[in-house]
Amino acid sequence: MSQRMQQGQPMIIMGDDAQRVQDRNAQDYNISAARAVAESVRSTLGPKGMDKMLVDSMGSVTITNDGVTILKEMDIDNPTAEMIIEVAETQEDEAGDGTTTAVAIAGELLKNAEDLLEQDIHPTAIIKGFHMASEQARQEVDNVAEQVDSNDEELLKKVAETSMTGKGAELNKEHLAQLIVDAVSQVTVETDEGDNVVDLEFLEIETQTGRSASESELLEGAIVDKDPVHDDMPTEVEDAKVLLLNEAIEVEEANADTNVSIDSPDQLQQFLDQEEAQLKQKVEQIKETGANVVFCQKGIDDLAQHYLAKEGILAVRRAKKSDLEFLKEVLDAAVVSDLDSATEAELGYGSVTRDETDEMFYVTGEDAHGVTLLLRGSTEHVVDELERGISDALEVVAQTVSDGRVLAGGGAVEVEVASRLRDYADSVSGREQLAVEAFADALELVPRVLAENAGLDSIDTLVDLRSAHESGDEHAGLNVFSGDVEDTFEAGIVEPAHAKEQALTSATEAANLVLKIDDIISAGDLSTDKGDDEGGAPGGMGGMGGMGGMGGAM
Repeated sequence: MSQRMQQGQPMIIMGDDAQRVQDRNAQDYNISAARAVAESVRSTLGPKGMDKMLVDSMGSVTITNDGVTILKEMDIDNPTAEMIIEVAETQEDEAGDGTTTAVAIAGELLKNAEDLLEQDIHPTAIIKGFHMASEQARQEVDNVAEQVDSNDEELLKKVAETSMTGKGAELNKEHLAQLIVDAVSQVTVETDEGDNVVDLEFLEIETQTGRSASESELLEGAIVDKDPVHDDMPTEVEDAKVLLLNEAIEVEEANADTNVSIDSPDQLQQFLDQEEAQLKQKVEQIKETGANVVFCQKGIDDLAQHYLAKEGILAVRRAKKSDLEFLKEVLDAAVVSDLDSATEAELGYGSVTRDETDEMFYVTGEDAHGVTLLLRGSTEHVVDELERGISDALEVVAQTVSDGRVLAGGGAVEVEVASRLRDYADSVSGREQLAVEAFADALELVPRVLAENAGLDSIDTLVDLRSAHESGDEHAGLNVFSGDVEDTFEAGIVEPAHAKEQALTSATEAANLVLKIDDIISAGDLSTDKGDDEGGAPGGMGGMGGMGGMGGAM
């Protein structure tokens, strides 16, 4: 509780439950929380990274080494820690991959900043130095990046394989990388200016358990994992005229509750006849549009199913909204919300075939705009992790096609940029020079962690990498499988430049945001979770609010 003396009497300006942390204590608190988050995911970095098992409050289990998934699933109860999680989320949204790298660098920047604070260097000078270093680092990344042809299929496959290595997709990465490159090429269009634009909205991912990942396949069009509503309906329609319907083919119910008194069986029969006529009319309206296939998002009455089968119309009910939206693109159709106004112009044209083994429909359009990547795995956990790895690889390949720049992986770019930043630091005056050097040191965390996770000596590895780069080998990186320092670009370990630039930007901005805070004022417990379960704070911060759920993930 903070007080101010006024004419000899204390004036209370904060409530009894309020908490306040100031100056160096606030900085220590924030840095400790941010570092705890970064260190929780460091062991997942690289091809030899370990997985985390996350168990939520409902008992659901997630096994993954995907940085953003881990941080989203963890029960984090600290305002500063949540700011670092935003780094991972931003990285995922903007680049699709590199979330663990971004968070790890942010944590290392704050660790190095803590050392500078102990030397009585003002946070403002550190923030300015980090900003200058980040700008220069982005420029150096662009300088060392290699320009690639978006049609270079072999290089794009290497980018996809690098992204998948260390994840659930690794064992079949060659087959899956080919599927990813093919899928991206299918949804890539060239603009009038000659630029390539990849629209992943036209790419759907479906999963299936009970099969090997090597049996995954890329299909033109869409997949609808549903059964026909009636056994007498056709299961294959070559010349399909498809109606996408967002209205139930059922008897319309009154909006208000009503009671009807019936005096005789004849009156009951009249009601039944009227309902039957209403359903008949709906089926007739579908027939009049010329449709011979109906995908309905809502229910279809049993009697309506009979009439549809009688007319030879294939119908599927309870189709997912996302399936209807994708079918709309694949078939160039419209989603109809009112049968009374449905016309032939709103139909989509293509073919519908049935896979009885997998019990799903394959729908292709005459001029198909969309493709579906069908991923298979032995169990739910396997296929979920496979999907996460494939999603990241798709984003990475799409970014490479659009951006046209790649980098040597295995820590090569971090060591090279760190070396150039140290040269740049010599031209920086004032205490900002120390911050630039601290930034360069933070970048070298990546090769150090790659070595640690592979069971190698991180110091020896870093010395060898620095020596190779000083000799002029810009592409010298760590091969974690052999433990050797080699030209990783030639070895096929390739990363997109855009993802690296985004990771540097996100990590720097998050670290600077944390460093700029010198006073934390809370109306109550600093915990962001106001429930009964209070988590322990990282770094022994007492009741300041912690990350209670993190212990289960580390």
